[in-house]
Amino acid sequence: MSSPETPQTPTPPVAPSVRLAMPAEALQISEIQRRAWARDDLQRRMLDEVDLDQMAEVWHRAITRPPLAHFRVLVAVQAFGAAEPGTEPGSTRQRTSVCGFAAVGPSDDPDADPTDSMVAEFCVDPLLAGQGHEDRLMHAAVNTMQADGYLRATWWLLSTDDQMRSWLTEAGWAPDGAHREVGTPDGVLRVKQIRMHTDISPSTGSGNE
Repeated sequence: MSSPETPQTPTPPVAPSVRLAMPAEALQISEIQRRAWARDDLQRRMLDEVDLDQMAEVWHRAITRPPLAHFRVLVAVQAFGAAEPGTEPGSTRQRTSVCGFAAVGPSDDPDADPTDSMVAEFCVDPLLAGQGHEDRLMHAAVNTMQADGYLRATWWLLSTDDQMRSWLTEAGWAPDGAHREVGTPDGVLRVKQIRMHTDISPSTGSGNE
């Protein structure tokens, strides 16, 4: 008579978190970016100009060979499914997936001070929106810029993106009066952007205006 199988201890869930991106995650980052681009008129046009592999190579290079000092790629990650085969019962080692990403670094705006930083890219997977990844990623981005010694953070967004602007305002960001136009090379599609900013100097605390 065979003995009953010993029940395995359930693997504890791993809380969502944000950390520096790893080179192997370049493809996941690109897939999320393409899903987000498909929802925007301007960016949707760029999907025909660059394929997934090309985008993954760009992100891989940004992670492994950053173009600028203090250029960081952050990812919001969450564990999904059961523990990987072969792990000890109760292990917290689970398959993790990228839920969103951000790229931060020194501001390249013409009027930037040396202590100005910028959120160059920010994207949460549209399939996972509203699950808290946005807040975790934003706070981690601000903390990273602050840790790198910057005193002000900036962020360009569409002038018509009321939802994003409201979210940033609630987090302590505000327009600084700067604006610009970006668009397709042929000039067919043009959009206006405004620049948000927040004081991240140590005396004020991160993310507060």
